[in-house]
Amino acid sequence: MASIFTKIVKGEIPSHKIYEDEKYLAFLDVFPLQEGHTLVIPKQEIDYMFDLDDELLTGLTLVSKKVAIAIAKAIPCTRIGTAVMGLEVPHAHLHLIPINKMDDMNFANEKLKFSQEELAATAGKIRQYL
Repeated sequence: MASIFTKIVKGEIPSHKIYEDEKYLAFLDVFPLQEGHTLVIPKQEIDYMFDLDDELLTGLTLVSKKVAIAIAKAIPCTRIGTAVMGLEVPHAHLHLIPINKMDDMNFANEKLKFSQEELAATAGKIRQYL
């Protein structure tokens, strides 16, 4: 069965895209820890980050860097934190989270709720820096 991320890649589930090319997709997390919380994935469905071949993993890292720089320009923050959890969706993905303090990346925190319009506006702010 396809992961929810594969369904997003195929357009079966809507998302707020930040970046897309033939191999990678970056989109806003709909259950974010912070405004601008973005997920970067390879389009190819591979469950575990370290099962990605070297070329795909390197590309994911470079796309994540490009997206992180754009997020930092669009969303006031001290840093862009990164996390690879790998348990919540069986599709390799990297979290990019604008942070000002360590607790901003605590996945036990209550998730923020934004309207679709607010998510679209945030995605637009970030995309303008790509």
